[in-house]
Amino acid sequence: MTTTADSRSRHHVPLVVAMLARDQGITGVHTHVRQLREHVAAGSGEAPQLVTPRTWAGSSPWRRLVILAVFAVSPVLERVSSAAHVRWYRRSHEVFLRWALRHELARTGPCVVYVHCPVSARAALRARSGPEQRVVLAVHFVSSQSDEWAHRSYISWNGRTHRAIRRLERQVVPTVDGLVYVSRWAQRALLEWLPEAAQVPSRVVTNFVGRPAAARPGPRRGDLVSVGNLLPVKNHGYLFQILAEARSRGQVYTLDLFGEGIEHARLARLAEELGIAEQVRFLGFQPDVEEKLPGYVAYVHSSYSESSCIAVMEAMAAGLPVVTTDAGALAELIDDPEEGRYWPLDEPARAADVLVGLLASEAETKRAGLAARARFERDYAADVVVPRLISFLETVGATHAPDLALRGPDAPARVGQGPVESSSRRAEHARDDGGA
Repeated sequence: MTTTADSRSRHHVPLVVAMLARDQGITGVHTHVRQLREHVAAGSGEAPQLVTPRTWAGSSPWRRLVILAVFAVSPVLERVSSAAHVRWYRRSHEVFLRWALRHELARTGPCVVYVHCPVSARAALRARSGPEQRVVLAVHFVSSQSDEWAHRSYISWNGRTHRAIRRLERQVVPTVDGLVYVSRWAQRALLEWLPEAAQVPSRVVTNFVGRPAAARPGPRRGDLVSVGNLLPVKNHGYLFQILAEARSRGQVYTLDLFGEGIEHARLARLAEELGIAEQVRFLGFQPDVEEKLPGYVAYVHSSYSESSCIAVMEAMAAGLPVVTTDAGALAELIDDPEEGRYWPLDEPARAADVLVGLLASEAETKRAGLAARARFERDYAADVVVPRLISFLETVGATHAPDLALRGPDAPARVGQGPVESSSRRAEHARDDGGA
């Protein structure tokens, strides 16, 4: 029988992880990357190299100053034009990431570059030295990153920047060597508008989190808990409506929110207006939130859109029943009534029925919590899922020859890759980049 340690030790192909964001953060991508690197390091003794735009600076003070100066433009632009801010953020981060990857890959040899957005995929395709350095893209985004920026009101739907981001994705996604979808829903959502991606070797590998030592109850902290940045798409205000509806029936539940974001002030006002301010606590970002989760009765989630949800997995690891929607990728995480309940996102009264019905029975909440923990152990624990991911990353073939257009006009010719583009072709491509 193959042990977990055996499956970890099979990782022979060097793995380089690349992303646009800082190396430390609270997003699902950060958790995915951190858990992957920790798991590989536990088996091999060395974590995969992580490359971000800031990696280019290295120990050079002047390079750090260059990065700080360039990145400082973004918040200034945001006050003038949020769309310009998006274009500058994406373009500047891509340039620095490409430079950092070019340095790293020049000394790496054959490897897999595991990237986490189409922009970082283009940077890797332009930086790699040849097809033996395979680029695999994890599809964390919902349908398209253009939609995610539009949902956050940074860009207009079908506006210039929205269209430019989609053009980039249509250009880049079909040229990578492999695609990792974090849910079946994420796969369907991408292929609906970008069917060309179907030609790329792919695998659905769910997100994952580390296995906690035990799902012990610990000190009682409250009734309900939800984890996530306070953004419009997370729909926290709906949770407040449900609490108010339950309160009108004589059921007063506490709700703790872990996370920060632009919705904080609005949500605080809403809680006051609904008369539930004393039931809600805004606890901000806390790095050890997974250790606090066992102190609650149930986990609640009301997001409109998720490609997957690590927060739900962490709640299941803590032994909490989950109440969420059956829409999109969230329906893949639990089954109703086994590990929790589904509730509607447009009927607070009916959602309150679901919540009150679950919490009315302590025996049922405990049963569903134990089932959630068992589901986590089977389907979402890092030591179960990461070997599947590593297996795909190691076996995916270099099915696409490097595209000179994707390498960019400043890239030198590589041995065996043909001539450098003509100056007219380079100029055409420079125009096509369009700040996307």
